[in-house]
Amino acid sequence: MAAQFEKHPYLLSVDDVAKTLGTDLDRGLSSSRVTELQGTYPPNVLDVGGAIPWYKIFIKQLLNAMILVLFFAMALSFAVGDYVEGGVLVAVIVLNVSIGFFQEYGAEKKMDALRALSSPSAMVLRGGRTEVIANAEVVPGDIVILKMGDTIPADVRLFETMNLSADEQSLTGESIPVEKTVDAFEDPELGIGDRTNIAYGTTTVQKGRGRGIVISTGMKTEVGKIAASTSKKNRKAGRSLNYKKYGKRQPVIGLTKRIYDFVGAFLGLTEGTPLQIKLAKLAYILFGCALLLALIVFAVNKFSGSQEVIIYAISTGIAIIPESLVAVLTITMVVATTVMRKANVVVRDLSALEALGGVTNICSDKTGTLTQGAMIVRKVWLPAKSIYTVRDSKHPSNPTEGRVTVAEQKDDKADTPQEEKRDFDQERSAATLTFDVPEEKLNPPKKDDESDEAASMTPDLEAFLLSAALCNLATVRHEPEPDEDKPEWEVTGEPTEIALQVFAHRFERGKKVVEAKGWKQVAEFPFDSSIKRMSVIYNGPDMDHSMVFTKGAVERVIDLCTTAGIGDDQEPLTDEYKERVLKQMDAFASQGQRVLAIASRPWDGMYDEKPAVEDGEVNDGLRQSVEKGLTLLGLAGIYDPPRRETTPAIAECSTAGIRVHMLTGDHPATAEAIAKEVGIIPRNLTTLRADIAQSIVLKASDFDKLSDQEIDELPELPLVLARCAPDTKTRMIEALRRRGAFMAMTGDGVNDAPSLSRADVGIAMGSGSDVAKSASKIVLTDDKFNSIVAAIREGRRMFDNIQKFILHLLTSNVGEVILLIAGLAFQDQHDLSVFPVSPLEILWINLLTSSFPAFGLGRERASREVMRKPPHDKSSGVFTKQVLVDMLVYGFLMGVLTLMSFVIIIYGVNDGNLGTDCNKTFSDACVPVFRARATVFVELTWLILISAWEFKDIRRSMFRLNPDSDSKFPFFKDVYENRFLFWAVVIGALSVFPVVYIPVVNTVVFKHTGIGWEWGLAFGALIIFVAGMELWKFIKREFKLLEDRAVVRGAFSQGSEENGRKFHRTFSMGSLKSWRSIGRKDTTETRESHEAKIERAV
Repeated sequence: MAAQFEKHPYLLSVDDVAKTLGTDLDRGLSSSRVTELQGTYPPNVLDVGGAIPWYKIFIKQLLNAMILVLFFAMALSFAVGDYVEGGVLVAVIVLNVSIGFFQEYGAEKKMDALRALSSPSAMVLRGGRTEVIANAEVVPGDIVILKMGDTIPADVRLFETMNLSADEQSLTGESIPVEKTVDAFEDPELGIGDRTNIAYGTTTVQKGRGRGIVISTGMKTEVGKIAASTSKKNRKAGRSLNYKKYGKRQPVIGLTKRIYDFVGAFLGLTEGTPLQIKLAKLAYILFGCALLLALIVFAVNKFSGSQEVIIYAISTGIAIIPESLVAVLTITMVVATTVMRKANVVVRDLSALEALGGVTNICSDKTGTLTQGAMIVRKVWLPAKSIYTVRDSKHPSNPTEGRVTVAEQKDDKADTPQEEKRDFDQERSAATLTFDVPEEKLNPPKKDDESDEAASMTPDLEAFLLSAALCNLATVRHEPEPDEDKPEWEVTGEPTEIALQVFAHRFERGKKVVEAKGWKQVAEFPFDSSIKRMSVIYNGPDMDHSMVFTKGAVERVIDLCTTAGIGDDQEPLTDEYKERVLKQMDAFASQGQRVLAIASRPWDGMYDEKPAVEDGEVNDGLRQSVEKGLTLLGLAGIYDPPRRETTPAIAECSTAGIRVHMLTGDHPATAEAIAKEVGIIPRNLTTLRADIAQSIVLKASDFDKLSDQEIDELPELPLVLARCAPDTKTRMIEALRRRGAFMAMTGDGVNDAPSLSRADVGIAMGSGSDVAKSASKIVLTDDKFNSIVAAIREGRRMFDNIQKFILHLLTSNVGEVILLIAGLAFQDQHDLSVFPVSPLEILWINLLTSSFPAFGLGRERASREVMRKPPHDKSSGVFTKQVLVDMLVYGFLMGVLTLMSFVIIIYGVNDGNLGTDCNKTFSDACVPVFRARATVFVELTWLILISAWEFKDIRRSMFRLNPDSDSKFPFFKDVYENRFLFWAVVIGALSVFPVVYIPVVNTVVFKHTGIGWEWGLAFGALIIFVAGMELWKFIKREFKLLEDRAVVRGAFSQGSEENGRKFHRTFSMGSLKSWRSIGRKDTTETRESHEAKIERAV
């Protein structure tokens, strides 16, 4: 909770803040005052939702659309006295709800374990004594003592700092630690990142020490405000009841829409993932069909209200409902979550798992997600016209990894990236005609690696390393035999200083090594954010004078330098030379590097000045006398390297039709350079149309200025957004949603939480904040971007398998319905319809026969093409045209074959003898009907089971599922690959024998009896069914019916090795024949025909 101030504390003096809070800067709060404040303010904790209560999870499972339909069928069964069928439906409901409940409850328990990491504590001054208390006990007015490594317990107004800097990356997205100050500001419009006299709760102290007054706690801190925004629900447009603002009709319209939203959410028709909504619609469509079929049954039986007719109607309705669908779906997801947990992915919400298969865009943070979140020296420039480059190093703390090369700088040219090539397309006379430049001409191979030599020690480099190592507070320690889960190289300190220290260690010039040779520190002037530099003074071995070493921002250091270089190469630092240095700095910055200048100078004699402890003016004067007349030793370009696996992961996303966007708080130049390096944008933007090139990289301030309409009119949404605020990220997500995208948002910081909660799939990093984890649906425990791709791959595999087992279940339902509706014509002497298949046989088939093969289909491996096809269509979901047509074709075939078997036995062999009262009891007169039912039961069971093998691939033949197999007949090898499915089919096929032949069970429970010659009918129908399925698959392949759509990659391929667009067309004389297509929209058809002509020309 925050105290009441006349204006924000960063604008007030320390004394005014202390007076408002009633605290003493020297003694802190008294015990009585603490008790009073603890009664006024709530505990200092973030209400990020915590675990979802078990009863909410249970209610969520109970109100599933399919469960509601089963509830209705169960109630109807009990109402008409069919207790066996009603009891079976109760068991189905309990099974479905239990599986879903225990899975989601288990996932929440695992998240509790993640939340229950070490509970931080705070050191406070109370009653003149320092105490260590739990963070929750901190109150506004507490004097907090901060030191390196501490987690700041609440928002604090600083009044004392000593070289204090804080890592605010989780809050602002900035990877560079923020140097803290104590003076009040005057600008009331300062952003939170610029209020350097405030230390924010949940951020960490990177170095130094300090003290401050707690000004706000809990949900009133800046982090708490962001956490609150993630849980805040925004009302949809058009739901307002304000008639004054929107007119007299608005209350009626708004209330109607609110009721629609409530009913739709309750029924699962308006909220949830695409698959959840599709299955909810399916449940109610099937329920409607069940009512229609029941009405048909009553109509055929002249609306008789007898129990016989009612039971037949219920059976027909049950036949069309896939009772095991929810259980199969949930268990398939459970298996997938287990697989993903082994791949370091924790799924908090099962719905997110299937949603991954439909992701079209990934909005990712940069620092720590695409990059390693650690700094490394990439380039070093020395005045001796040498450029040192660190190559092949992907572990920033390991100085032994990679190599350092050196190249001479010629003609005083800065080490700039290769200039962008001419856009040959734009130079043609026809505006609509585009031409491809060969890759070797567009992006000629770089010769740096060939011309650069391995770096060796020189006097210039040694002077640079000496200053970089000693003017440095970081430590680098080598552990030859590290403990488990600990790195071989351990580092502490501020990231940029660690990077310089590691670079010095590459040449065995680390701080400890140098100090061991006799260098001793005698003074330090810590980093000051107002002047952006630090200096140290050392006495060297066998030297009659001290040395001053300085590092800092280039502009601030070169103004203090009079010369550059050492020895014979030393030159005066003229204005012209400064321009050259600044040009070199810009060259490094354009490559995504933060640039520091390193300088030194000899002190006149041995340094023995003593800085005054409290007199700031004297200290400033002493510092000015030290930091002058310096010699520039070089520039260091430091950057946060991408993870090694990032570029291949982005390339795989591109192949799968997924666009990757970088949304970061970093500097635009840094963001653009990293985006080019990992392949999010091409290195050569002139290969793109001018309007696209201008829109794919934007600063957040420019993006925020655009209206929604202007954003929607952009040819392509930005792939890189720099200097992002939380509102910018959520606005980007809404812009993607308006374009029909289904997006995932990755992030680890508090600043990512709002967008994580708004995105379709929020993916938090395991090392991130609790706020981010609570706002997400998926947590990556290893923080790696490629784990996201693995999760998407698993999501797609699961989605494909869901399609297969839904097709399997619904095909059997269609066959059963055809059989039962046609069976209405089979009427006995009392004009009552005779079941071709009994109610218990239907439930047995739907629950046992179909379920286990469906589980097996859910365990199928991912196909080779799973990441080479586009995300599934949200509008159709799992119910694509192919699935719907296949369901009708195979279901019709199944229904007709079983119906023919029943007709042959009753009318072909037994002269149409349907007996009397054969739906209830067994008698000699009912033997033909009972034998026909047994035959239909066996046949239906076998057809459903064999179809599961056919559905392993819905287009390829069951007899050659693997196109790469060399075997002449790989059928047995292919079907045995999924052993669960194999044994489910085999055991299911054998299970018909006891069900048919066990006495009493067969005649009393299932209403059928043993058979003999009828087995031949069942075998014959099985052969015809397989032949029919194979014929339909052949027709689909031969005539390319119902094929998946092609992947659309946009203007260029992300993540490619060249990091640029891979063109598909080449201008040639042969292609002039297709001049008529110039200016047409670039469709797949024109592209394919164009490529064919090129191939013929070649």
